Parts: sequence; structure tokens; C-alpha cells
Amino acid sequence: MTAREDQLFEGRTGKWEVVIGLEVHAQVVSKSKLFSGAATEFGAEPNTQVSPVDAGFPGMLPVINQVCVEQAIRTGLGLNAQINMVSVFDRKNYFYADLPNGYQISQFTQPIVGKGTILLDLAHDETREVGITRLHLEQDAGKSLHDQHPTLSFIDLNRAGVALMEIVSEPDMRSAEEAGAYLKKLRSILRYLGTCDGNMEEGSMRCDCNVSVRRVGDPLGTRCEIKNVNSIRFVQQAIEYEARRQIEIIEDGGTIRQETRLYDSGRGITRSMRSKEEAHDYRYFPDPDLLPLVLDPVVVARIKASLPELPDPKRQRFVNAFKLSPYDAGVLVAEQAIADYFEQVATGRDPKLAANWVTGALFGALNRLGLGIEESPISAETLGGLLDLILDNTISSNTAKDVFADMVETGKDAATIVEEKGLRQVTDTGAIEAAIDAVIAAQADKVAEYRSGKDKLFGFFVGQVMKATGGKANPVLLNDLLRQKLAP
Repeated sequence: MTAREDQLFEGRTGKWEVVIGLEVHAQVVSKSKLFSGAATEFGAEPNTQVSPVDAGFPGMLPVINQVCVEQAIRTGLGLNAQINMVSVFDRKNYFYADLPNGYQISQFTQPIVGKGTILLDLAHDETREVGITRLHLEQDAGKSLHDQHPTLSFIDLNRAGVALMEIVSEPDMRSAEEAGAYLKKLRSILRYLGTCDGNMEEGSMRCDCNVSVRRVGDPLGTRCEIKNVNSIRFVQQAIEYEARRQIEIIEDGGTIRQETRLYDSGRGITRSMRSKEEAHDYRYFPDPDLLPLVLDPVVVARIKASLPELPDPKRQRFVNAFKLSPYDAGVLVAEQAIADYFEQVATGRDPKLAANWVTGALFGALNRLGLGIEESPISAETLGGLLDLILDNTISSNTAKDVFADMVETGKDAATIVEEKGLRQVTDTGAIEAAIDAVIAAQADKVAEYRSGKDKLFGFFVGQVMKATGGKANPVLLNDLLRQKLAP
């Protein structure tokens, strides 16, 4: 997959292409760990959710968690990926203080999920397909705490043994923008499926970025891996910095060393962590305590039948059924709760009007209040009631904005606010005509100027009539009648 011209990096000696592959560690939504019955709740007191299996006690044997396996299958199906009916768990050997066994149970040569695809939503309604290489199950390590004591590091094993899905992409991305779009789409799919909550701040979704650069058309360059980046914005910043760092080194006559690096978000740079390990460094071998995992086709078929409508088909349905633009549809389907809210508002009403109010006034209010759609002070039913008042000409669009603000503030429904404040539009033609006649009589000089060709004065007359009617005149009726009255 090649880069567009506008994605190329400009170096001193010409243009460069950046090649990006991502490895995402997504924590499986499950009440217990991958090989033990210990709880997985986030935020528990250190070392209170640890079984003897997680702590690596001698003689403790792992037992596979069926829910975690089914969540991996569900994710694979949601990624249009191959489900491998036989997979194998391996031991990945390395030594660190928060890995009690001295190895991690993972999958290497035979993962549970094979090749799949993700469709990226890019600017200007462009799309790009990115390949998924594999998805495998593995257990997480514990956590080392270096900020609890001036000279000691503490170990919290609550996370040890928690089930992770490592989702590995092909090196198909060519810009930080595409990497960001990939993570947004992947997180959206995982949340729709209910297999990972995608909360990067809590560490339940972490990203390793593999970055290399090359002249356009050349073979792949030497890659560096940036470990454990915990936000989409930081992923994009790390890629931009790392690409430019590698280009500068090569243009200065140096060579890129394959290594693992960390992203320092405070300084906006990547820095070396260690030389990059290869598979042989981990001495992978099949875990002798676990039999090969053999899936039942009936179970796979049941999971496939239970999949929800995912973001891409939902987006296309919104475009087809509601006549929304691909951009608006993409915004509305990014989160399932937003899509459900919008669909409830739009049903039986003008879908474009519903989309404008959800993505405009509602999103603005939620951002200001720091709330998610699930915590919205205005329900979909209540917002629909406001739109009904606009559509039946009870209130104007401008008045509706003030009513909406009152709804957020008071929790009252639109109809109640309109009645309490006397905000109903004046749709009585006679009353509007009387107001227009009064304004024309009072502004004879302006009328003469308008009739002599100063068309811009029309807005002045609209404002005067609105003032006379307390802002309640129906704008369409007002404009039509005013043009008739002002005609020479």
C-alpha cells in the first residue's frame, strides 16, 4: 500500500514514505481473568485481586476462561477475520519483577484469529482498507509502581493474568492521520461488540507503534517499536516525531537500529528503551499445562448470529435510509449509544434536522458539562419533542435554541417551557399583517429607500416586525407578507 503525495515527508534530500503497523493490546471484558477466577475490576486496592495462579505459586495450573475465548471469537468475526478452529497457547519467556512465573502465556505460531480487515474513515469521505494480521489471546503482566517510595519499587499483581487480545495490523498505514483513524475505528468496533471498553486512560487499550521510513518504491526500512502509548493523540504525535527522527539520521549518513522506544509526552519525543527483541529471544514453546484450544463450530455460529449491527453497515444504512452525508453518518455511528439516541430522535421526523440538533446543540451541551450521551440531561424522547414543536411551527428555530438551553438548565420538557414563557409563534396572518403595516407607516423614509433599490434594508424591516411581535412571528409568513407589502 503506497502513500498519497500529500502524505510524504519532505526531507533535505527528497521525499520519504512512512510505513506504520500497530499492535493494540485490548483488555477483554470479562469478570475474571484468562486462566484464574480472580476478579478484573479496575481501581481495586493493590494485590487484592490475585489468585495463586496469578502469583505464580508452585503447582498451580491454569484453566482457560470460556468467556474470554468467546470474546476473542466475537472480535475476530467483527473484524471480518478468519477464525482458527485450532489454536495453541505458548510460553513467552522473559524475566521481570511483575511477571511472577518468569513467562507469559500467549499465542505465537497458532493464534485464535487470523487475517481480517478494517475500513478507515478519512477526511473528505475517503476510505482506506487496512489488513489485520492476527488476533491472539494472552495474559497481562502485573504493574510496577516506581512513584510510591523514594528508593523502592512496589509490585501490584491485580492486573497479572487479565485477558488481553493483541490485535496486530499489517504495515498498511502511511500517516499519523491514518493511524489515528485506525485506532478510532478499532475502538468503535470493540465497543459495539462489547469485547473491550476501549478506555485508554485506564490502560484497557494500549498501543505499540511500529514505524519505519523509506524512499518511495524502496523495500521496507528498519523499524522501531514505540511501546505502550495510551492515547490516540499521543500515538499520532509519536509517529510524526519518530518518522522525522529516522529521516534525519539516514540523511546524515547514519543507520536505524531496530529497537524498542518510549514516547515522552511531556517533551514530545521518543527515546530508546532497549534493543528490539526477536521471537527467538523469548524462547517460545507450547505451554505443557494447556491442551490445544479446539473450537466447536456450533459455538462460533452462535456467536456470529449474535453480532450487533457494526459501525460500517450502520453508517451505510444511515446514509441510505436517512439521506445523511457520509460524514454526518460517521459521526453518529462512532459510538453505539449515540447512534441509538439519534435513531430514536430521527424516527418519524426530519432526519437531517435530528442530526443537526444531536451533533450541534446536544454535543455542545454535553461537552460543556463533561458528560457522555448516557448521562445526557435531555433524553432522546425529550429532544424529539422539541423538534416536533419546530416542525409544526409552534416555535421558530431561533426560539428553539433558547428553549433547548432552558431544557438543559431546568430538566423541563420543551412544551412546558414554551407554555410557561408564552413562546408560541404568531401564525395569524392578520396579526402579522397589522404589525407589518405599523412598521411601514412608521418607517416611510426607509420604505422609499428600499423601493428605490436598497434591497439590504429588507433585513431591517424583518427585525422591526419581529421586535413588534416579541420575536414570535412565523419567519416564513413574515418574509412572504413583508415582500408583498414592500413591493412598489
